[in-house]
Amino acid sequence: MISRSLAADLPTRIGERVRLAGWVHRRRRLKSVTFLILRDRSGLAQVVLSEAVEPPTEETVVEVSGLVVANPKAPGGAELVEPVITPLGEPARQPVFDLYRPTVPAALPTILDNAPIALRHPRLRARFEIAAASVAGFRSTVDGLGFVETHTPKIVGSATESGANVFGIDYFGRPAYLAQSPQFFKQALVGVFERVYEVGPVFRAEPHDTTRHLAQYTSLDAELGFISDHRDVMSLLRDTIAGMADAAAERAGGALDLLAVQLPVVPREIPAVHFAEAQELIARHTEEDPRGEPDLAPAHERWLSEWALREHGSEFLFVTGYPMAKRPFYTHPEPGNPRYSNSFDLLFRGLELVTGGQRLHRYSDYLAALAERGESPESYVDYLAPFAGGMPPHGGFAIGLERWTARVLGASNIRETTLFPRDLTRLSP
Repeated sequence: MISRSLAADLPTRIGERVRLAGWVHRRRRLKSVTFLILRDRSGLAQVVLSEAVEPPTEETVVEVSGLVVANPKAPGGAELVEPVITPLGEPARQPVFDLYRPTVPAALPTILDNAPIALRHPRLRARFEIAAASVAGFRSTVDGLGFVETHTPKIVGSATESGANVFGIDYFGRPAYLAQSPQFFKQALVGVFERVYEVGPVFRAEPHDTTRHLAQYTSLDAELGFISDHRDVMSLLRDTIAGMADAAAERAGGALDLLAVQLPVVPREIPAVHFAEAQELIARHTEEDPRGEPDLAPAHERWLSEWALREHGSEFLFVTGYPMAKRPFYTHPEPGNPRYSNSFDLLFRGLELVTGGQRLHRYSDYLAALAERGESPESYVDYLAPFAGGMPPHGGFAIGLERWTARVLGASNIRETTLFPRDLTRLSP
């Protein structure tokens, strides 16, 4: 049997007999000829049928063998003639919308309700090719810097992040929770490997029904030891984001072209502004005065992003020194100004994309931080143990994959860049 070829291979196989396999993307009946458009993972191939052949219905899985000939009007400049079509399954049911249309003729709820079939549309699939390429770029960048990939538990005995609700579960009769992040584990593993990262799901039971929140998303986490302060983490993040953009360009160029997506240019040094200075800028140049607030409102993030683009030509902006009141207890305070922290957010195209910073690493500092918040160290015995055993100065960050992809694509709703999203109302498919 002839080995299977892909649709994208046809231009290099002119004059040869090949075997394709995929889905019937479209049937086009003209006056004297019928075309079958086959779709596989590499793209589309045109198959020329005689009038006597009745093509299978759209989305039916078939195998097609035939002769490759040149045709500049066909996809890729080649097509298959003298075909023999063999169905590989039952005739497919009609999709809820035509997948061969050049645009997606359906609203987001319809797409999400029918995701296993709807995602076959080339424009919908392209989004996740870009996401996959971005993850590959994340991995290759940190791998090249000596990081070790880890896989930590998603069932934990206590909440990971303060200020976020948790999903409780019954763990063999004991209470347990779905992990809000791998934070505690990746800090502990800095004491083992020095540099670690993880790509995996995290769970947030926050009752938000907005265009930017999910109950489960994919987090790209990195943590490294022996840093001077949070600026070392910011430098790593800059290189990681650049690596993700480069990988998207290299591995998902066709998807980017299909969606007419312009990847961001990551400056060699991303501009940074302290939280207090950011508030001063907003108060000075807008009609709002956010000074005294412990966080930035979405409108303020948008204004600061516009300011960074206007003043620095950058679509990225670091906001550093967030108030300690809005950061987890393990965050390192700013030396000489303990009201603020050695932490940061990275804004990208008007939205917070990444949160990170320097962590506490001394056992005594953790005891003091918990006491200041009125919390007992007994609730954190397992977490505190590595710090009693000696930990280097360290820090890290977490990138939300779906949010990154949404910003790159200019999507208005994060669910557009989420495979099978889970939110306040959606638990299927």
